[in-house]
Amino acid sequence: MISTSDFRKGTRFLLDGDPYVVMESQTQTPSARGAATLVKVKVRNLRTGQVFDKSFKAGEKFKEPDLEKKSVQFLYSEDEGLVFMDQGSYEQFTVRRQELGDKADYITDGLECKAMFFEGRLLDLELPPTVEFTVVEVEPGTRGDTVQGSATKPAVLENGLRVQVPLYIEAGERIRVSTRDGTFSERAR
Repeated sequence: MISTSDFRKGTRFLLDGDPYVVMESQTQTPSARGAATLVKVKVRNLRTGQVFDKSFKAGEKFKEPDLEKKSVQFLYSEDEGLVFMDQGSYEQFTVRRQELGDKADYITDGLECKAMFFEGRLLDLELPPTVEFTVVEVEPGTRGDTVQGSATKPAVLENGLRVQVPLYIEAGERIRVSTRDGTFSERAR
């Protein structure tokens, strides 16, 4: 059991059957006698992603969520979604693209990442910081582009993602793209 006194950034607990993670925590001691000490936290629902503020009385207890992290590898895409393999048990499972949101754009063949499960359901995929893609199409950079400090040009990647790349990148090259914000990171070696 987890008490409110254990709440720190990153603490996970169950509330109303859903897993939550503490993002911020502060204890508020009242000046009036007999008033209860409150623990105010900013939490994120790990299932839905919602972030909100919540207050608890000091000493309240919560169960720990049964969260499981596994190493998984992307195998292939099919009509229903994306097929991954648990690298420990070699079991395969399918995840709908909608469940992954923007993260689905960065899934490439053979990509290895960490998956977090709650009661057998996928909660989140932890992608590597950068992912490699082949540039399929680039617009030609013009000579005056560097004058205003925008020495980039639009490019289309093999997965259809559009990113701004430096002027020296050509079609057919492999580049690394940040999975955090979808920007060009570097040329792949």
